[in-house]
Amino acid sequence: MTALFEGVGIALDSLRGNKRRAALTILGVAIGVTVVMVIAAMISGINQSVSSVIESIAPRTFLVWRFFQGGVNVSDGSDESSPWRRNPEIVEVEADRIALLPSVRYVTRRDESSATVEYGDRRLESVEVSGLSAQWVEVNGGDVHPGRTFTRLEDLANDPVAVINTKLEEQLFRGRDPIGQTIHVAGASFKVIGVYVPPPNLFSGATPPFVGIPHGAFVKHVPYVRGLMRLAVAPGPAYTQQEAMDEVVATLRSLRGLKPGQENNFSIVTQDKLLDSWNKISGMFFLVMLVLSSIGLIVGGVGVVAIMMISVTERTREIGVRKALGATRRAILWQFLVEASTLTLVGGAVGMLVGGGVTFTVSRLTPIPAHVPLWSIVAALGASALTGIGFGLYPASRAARLDPVEALRYE
Repeated sequence: MTALFEGVGIALDSLRGNKRRAALTILGVAIGVTVVMVIAAMISGINQSVSSVIESIAPRTFLVWRFFQGGVNVSDGSDESSPWRRNPEIVEVEADRIALLPSVRYVTRRDESSATVEYGDRRLESVEVSGLSAQWVEVNGGDVHPGRTFTRLEDLANDPVAVINTKLEEQLFRGRDPIGQTIHVAGASFKVIGVYVPPPNLFSGATPPFVGIPHGAFVKHVPYVRGLMRLAVAPGPAYTQQEAMDEVVATLRSLRGLKPGQENNFSIVTQDKLLDSWNKISGMFFLVMLVLSSIGLIVGGVGVVAIMMISVTERTREIGVRKALGATRRAILWQFLVEASTLTLVGGAVGMLVGGGVTFTVSRLTPIPAHVPLWSIVAALGASALTGIGFGLYPASRAARLDPVEALRYE
């Protein structure tokens, strides 16, 4: 412990005596630590928001998709990079059959496209249009106010009715009451019966204009890419989610003629799977930012090498005296490693203070609920100390290997 405190004291004296020389080390390490902490805080806040969005979906509802693969999927248009093409598309007959299962309370369909939406002399291009079932609000969360969503009878009859979101209301009606007004979606007339207000979350402000219409009317009037229909299945009150999932899987396998041992050619997706998929994406993003922030630590490490090499040169006679008095190589090595780690830890502390300030500012001035997780503080300090040890090892070993006789002769 005496050697530890002695090394820390010498390192702090070196900082005070060589302010400009030490600034590079502190600045490089501080930048790296700041980036790590800010990115960790923002990703942690965004993950909380995404989790709340997913949890806002009916908690027992699960999804039936043609294909699902967690993480980042990149497709160049070929069959090899588009594995979803190997699975047959989900069709209306399958949705109808699932809806008849005893364990299923309801099934909602969803298809999506973009189309031109017009009202009077106003025209918006590439508006998100979704073909939905009557219970879609229960699945998505949020509320429809003013007005209402379409009923099951209107859904079955493919009535030309529409629910718009608040963003489209602002851009298309500009303060005028939209309820009862007629809009044109892809050239077809639809009567607006409600305004959808999504559940509050981080991404509410970035929600694009949206129109929801009955699924049958969507198929009839809106051009769209076929084969991508998704189902949301709500279990009955007397059944668990797993029981409903098992019945749905058995029904689809039977309808598709799959034999025992053959893999499912469809995907059952729960909220946990969606959350795991997002965590993989955010984890990859954090890993990339961690690599970029390591550049700052490398710069700080180069500064450590430079400062410690100068320190070894300036204290050559001191090292010779210590060795002549019985100091071992291990003691000399330990002293210089402690000095190097102290230098980088000072940079890490500065980075933590700056990172905490930036995180506080982000959480106050933006909708991101950023907060610094405890593990990021530990990781930042650990990275700082390891940077000092790693880059200080060469100067420390050089000091430890000095010949005491030659060191005492050094002028």
